[in-house]
Amino acid sequence: MLSPADLDRVMAIENSAYPFPWTRGIFEDCLRVGYICQGLFMENLLVGYSVQTQAAGEAHLLNLCIDPEWQSRGLGKLLLDQAINLARRARCASMFLEVRPTNLAGVSLYHKRGFHIVGERPEYYRSATGHESALVMFLDLEEVLSDRVRVVPLHNPF
Repeated sequence: MLSPADLDRVMAIENSAYPFPWTRGIFEDCLRVGYICQGLFMENLLVGYSVQTQAAGEAHLLNLCIDPEWQSRGLGKLLLDQAINLARRARCASMFLEVRPTNLAGVSLYHKRGFHIVGERPEYYRSATGHESALVMFLDLEEVLSDRVRVVPLHNPF
């Protein structure tokens, strides 16, 4: 689990990964209200994180980010699998997320893990040209086969 002590590194990753990053205040609020904030550490260095909520049998993945210097190594998949497993262990029946349609790597990753596009949120994200819609994606956690998602420790996955 992430703690307030991790926020400097979280913000460094967030600011390097996104043109319109979350603010420190958003992350502080997520920690304060008890959202599930997971960190992915490689040799004691935070290289990625996820934030999700769980309520009424549903999980909502709010943020999943890997430091750009650590991308394309399968770490996003690892962190997503961990988020899915946390939701399944909490007996959530489904998981939702929003993703930019222009985030082709993210859309591909989510599709490969079984998510399906179920809608669109117009003008959801800020963009250089104003706003960009979000794809709403859904995963039926009751259909996820146990061999498709494996539990791994986040602090030393390799």
